[in-house]
Amino acid sequence: MKKEFNFIQSRKICVIISLCIFAVGILFNIIFGTGMDVSFSGGTLVRYSYADTIDADAVAAMAEEVLGKDAEAALENVDNTDVVTITFPKEITLEQQTKLNERMTKDFEANKPVQVEAKTLSAPMGHQFFVKCIVAIILAAAFLLVYVGFRFRRIGGISAGLCALLALVHDLLICYFVFVIFRINLDDNFVAVMLTILGYSLNDTIVIFDRVRENRRRHKNAPISEIVNLSVNQTFTRTLVTAVAVFVAITVVVIVALVMRIDSIMSFALPMMFGVISGFYSSVFLSAPLWALWQEKKANK
Repeated sequence: MKKEFNFIQSRKICVIISLCIFAVGILFNIIFGTGMDVSFSGGTLVRYSYADTIDADAVAAMAEEVLGKDAEAALENVDNTDVVTITFPKEITLEQQTKLNERMTKDFEANKPVQVEAKTLSAPMGHQFFVKCIVAIILAAAFLLVYVGFRFRRIGGISAGLCALLALVHDLLICYFVFVIFRINLDDNFVAVMLTILGYSLNDTIVIFDRVRENRRRHKNAPISEIVNLSVNQTFTRTLVTAVAVFVAITVVVIVALVMRIDSIMSFALPMMFGVISGFYSSVFLSAPLWALWQEKKANK
């Protein structure tokens, strides 16, 4: 068989690279913690449309002064409308919202603020919703494991499924660390990114394992490492082109969201951009080579 790039020999280096990335992500997580959106942590979110320019820090300071509660303010662009979002980690009453509206209108009269949204969620409900989302991600990963195990049962389905699952966990952690490092609060988009990456990353892995299955039929006496190497080399261009195409599209979305200050899109597109890179990397350099190592250890025993 024709020898090309040796993915098998590079697997140790790739594992070390991944561990280093995880170490950086864990370090950031320890230092900064994990930010939670109101949807998961509970609290109150109030949005105001405004004209001209407004100082988010001044808005947050005003809200804290009026209600005596911690508050954060951020500027966004929602449906081509400039919006300032005030987030309280604890619930506020309707009376307090009215008081906030009056003070907002008075202190920032020149900006003509108008309340466009207000939502409150209790902490237990937020935590319950977060747990349900995590369960949904775990169930999706479990079903994918079963699917891979059944589809590639003739080449060691369980081992193929577990290696594919390892690659998926790798990609999910990378996406999570993007949220942590860039200080993006976990919200509904976090779940959307995770589920999207699950499907995207698994697709690349399935393509490689499918080629491994075909090559094992053609080269029955060849060592498993050579078969995996050949299979990855044969599918590399296709996998790379797909990853580049998706990455470019997501990058354009990130640039638009950055220019238009659309945080709701940015919190999906930025982690997704890194997830695409991770999905390509884990499928090519981790999943299949580690599966080959598993099969070699099994054969030796």
